[in-house]
Amino acid sequence: MQLSDFLQKPAGYMLASILCSSGGFLFGIDTGIIGPVTVMEDFTKYVGNPSPTVHGLIVSSILIPAAISSFFAGRVADALGRPRGIAIGAFVFGVGAALEGASMHIAMFIVGRIVEGIGEGLYLSMMVVYICEISPPRYRGALTTGPQLITTLGLVAGFFTCYGTAKIGSSLSWRLPFILLAAYSCVFSAAVLMWLPASPRWLTLRGKAEEAAKTWEKLDVPAADREKIMDQYETSVIETAIPDASGNTNTGHAVSTTAAIPKSKKAKMLDVLSSDARPRLLLAVFLMGMQQLSGIDGVLYYAPLLFQQAGLSTNESAFFASGVSAILIFAVSIPATICADRWGRRANTILGGLGMTATMFLMGGLYAGDAVHAGAGAGRWVVIVCIYAFAVIYCVSWAVGIKCYAAEIQPQRTRASATSIAHGSNWLSNFLVALVTPSLLASSSYGAYFLFGGCTLLTAAVCFLCMPETRGLNLDEINNAFARRSGLARVTGFREFARSARLRRPATVEA
Repeated sequence: MQLSDFLQKPAGYMLASILCSSGGFLFGIDTGIIGPVTVMEDFTKYVGNPSPTVHGLIVSSILIPAAISSFFAGRVADALGRPRGIAIGAFVFGVGAALEGASMHIAMFIVGRIVEGIGEGLYLSMMVVYICEISPPRYRGALTTGPQLITTLGLVAGFFTCYGTAKIGSSLSWRLPFILLAAYSCVFSAAVLMWLPASPRWLTLRGKAEEAAKTWEKLDVPAADREKIMDQYETSVIETAIPDASGNTNTGHAVSTTAAIPKSKKAKMLDVLSSDARPRLLLAVFLMGMQQLSGIDGVLYYAPLLFQQAGLSTNESAFFASGVSAILIFAVSIPATICADRWGRRANTILGGLGMTATMFLMGGLYAGDAVHAGAGAGRWVVIVCIYAFAVIYCVSWAVGIKCYAAEIQPQRTRASATSIAHGSNWLSNFLVALVTPSLLASSSYGAYFLFGGCTLLTAAVCFLCMPETRGLNLDEINNAFARRSGLARVTGFREFARSARLRRPATVEA
């Protein structure tokens, strides 16, 4: 983009993409408030000092409903249209937040989390689909990062909201963040219904060509770009991106109606087990699962707990430190997203894994050696710095590359099914991390750190042995890369690693 582009009135598709991306703010706020809320004094009295297992269940209960509803989001989007689907999902999300804010019993609070998860899976699954369908190919990459960046901004808002409400001496201290979240959700839902135009592609597939043409004009999309957008979606599946707690995107899929006659669902699922597709499926499932087993969502969901364990004794101090971590994540996400294609996928994943391993092992070693004390000593400050360093390393490495890699390595015929299965692995791992982290921290001050560090080290080793570089390659070149790496005996060693680690200008890919 040139400077003159910014001095003119923004194009309609840009304004629509910004409005759509604002849905990530809701997701970020929820992620930011649930950890602090569950350690607030008034909340623990309300739920009766929950055990670590119950604590983990409260936090993680949103994830499985979100995973399930995300697989039905495509049908909702096809039946009602993208904006209506997003609005309904955001409204359901707001209803869940309202139930949490008004809950009279812990069961009602968990029901609210479940309802919130259903709405989350619905609207998050449609946001990037909509942006892809209205954006010119040359700007699509930048515009589709919008939900991720705004999610990290919501994370900052969530942590500092709890930092402010923690001083309220009543149950309003933990209810108010959810009440505000419900209000934000309703405002976003109404704004989408009023101002977000229907996807021209969806209108065309519904036989409303004249209305689609008017919408293209309203979105200010040039005619040449319209053809590229329509030509890109030749199959019956649109890939989408679903943010996780750190703001990065999980590649999933939403089914869309096209004139093409697709294979049966059974045939598609069996294709992923074919000899050429199976190794890529297994690698994608492994990477997507290990991304969460790195412990990133354990750090984000339970940041106040980690900072309290490190020696920040008051809730206010822990919440403030958590807010600082969110600011760091937001700050590094911007350049990390811009520079995503300047680093090779392979080097980024390996180096990121080794960096996170170092921070996790260092924290675990300090706790195991009884070097962390609340009142004095440098150990607690080293742990706090390591928590920040871990979040930053994750955001500039695994948050950027793994989800993209898991999708782009799949053969075209199995991409939807394979990314769906890998996405399920990511959701399951996310649920497990959120569920067991409080129990791990309660049973051992260092066990969780060594566990997560071991997972990142294992991932770095597997990637060094089995992960070919794909940056800038087309589908045929990716197929050849996996064919050459058909067995461990053919692994390219340090020379390929050094080559993929070099910082280069991104290759230009014609959409």
